[in-house]
Order: sequence, then structure tokens, then C-alpha cells
Amino acid sequence: MKPMPRIPERFILIDDSEADNVFHEIMIRRAGFTGEVRVFETGQDALAFLRQDALTVPTCIFLDINMPALDGFEVAAQATPLLDGKPTTVLVMLTSSDAPRDRERAAGLPIIQGFVTKPLTTAAVRAMLAGG
Repeated sequence: MKPMPRIPERFILIDDSEADNVFHEIMIRRAGFTGEVRVFETGQDALAFLRQDALTVPTCIFLDINMPALDGFEVAAQATPLLDGKPTTVLVMLTSSDAPRDRERAAGLPIIQGFVTKPLTTAAVRAMLAGG
């Protein structure tokens, strides 16, 4: 995973699984993060938020691949113009998929700056909070 340009002050979780969102927020909090955590269960809701948010707060977005309606790659494609030029925002695929084709596809999209296989760990979050 590429290092965060700045230590995140906010995490955004985009995943259709409520259980995964709850677990991942727990891991983020256990890693010592006390800032804002926003959770979206659909790509459409997350994109609506990103369209109205100024994205000035250093943010790490964790995005699931396998979601109904809009999958993670479709969300990433639609988020590209919203995140372009926002150096404080990092988009990371956080998925149960460890398929080489998904990793290659993610690596081929400049907007996606990391690929983490679920479950998220406190060690991964601590590394981000440490700036790398």
C-alpha cells in the first residue's frame, strides 16, 4: 500500500456488509484513532457524500469490491473526478477478494492506492496513522 500523504483525520468505510463495517470501525478505534469515521452501505450514498464534501480533511477511504448496484471498481471510476487533485485523500480497496485479476485491476487504476484483504487489522490502521 502506498503511504498516506498525511496522517488521516477521517476514515470512510464503503461496504454493503453492516457486520464488516462494524468490525472495521472497531479495528480503526482499537488502533487508537479518535477522529471521524463515516460509514456508507452503498456506493451511491458514498458518492453523494463525496460530491458535497470539500475533501479538505486528510481522509482514507476503504472501499469494498463486491457490492450490489455499483461495485467497488464502478465507485472508484465515478469517484475519480471527485478525488482528482485531492492529495489528502487515499482510496484503498478493502475486500474479501484475493483474486489476482482484482489486484491487477486495482493496480491499474491510479485512483486506487492500496489493496487490503479483509479483515482489516489494527496493525494496518496503525501503519496508516503513523504516516506509512
